[in-house]
Amino acid sequence: MVETTTIIFLVVLLIGLAIAFYIGQRTGAYRKHKEWEEALPEHRKDAILKSRAVLGGQFSEQLAPFLPDFKYLPSECRFVGKPVDLIVFKGMDEKDISEVIFVEIKSGNAKLSPHERKLKETIDKKKVRWEEYRTPEDLTKRGNVDFDKL
Repeated sequence: MVETTTIIFLVVLLIGLAIAFYIGQRTGAYRKHKEWEEALPEHRKDAILKSRAVLGGQFSEQLAPFLPDFKYLPSECRFVGKPVDLIVFKGMDEKDISEVIFVEIKSGNAKLSPHERKLKETIDKKKVRWEEYRTPEDLTKRGNVDFDKL
């Protein structure tokens, strides 16, 4: 009789623990969901502000050559985007390029990224060169296309 009572007690205890665990888990999930619901407007606002900053930066990168205080001619600038914003071919309008300038556009308190900083160091050390690549002639000859292979 004592054994049966003990077994029933243990079974009821285990069922009670399982129910308590389930209720605790559901309550925790509900609270977490409510926390996220309350924080969501702030997260959205933050995301919008960051997105605007990025878009504003990208816009200013391409607009910079046309601003009054930009010291190079817009017609001598070529937008690259990454890893540097602009390359200026000074003198290109007069068909006498005298200098090539790499320009990184920043706004506000923005700083160079590690990648941009490394590029700047490479350019400052004058580790820049000219190289010419010629495509294979059989690729560029007229009428030399095998349409069956396309």
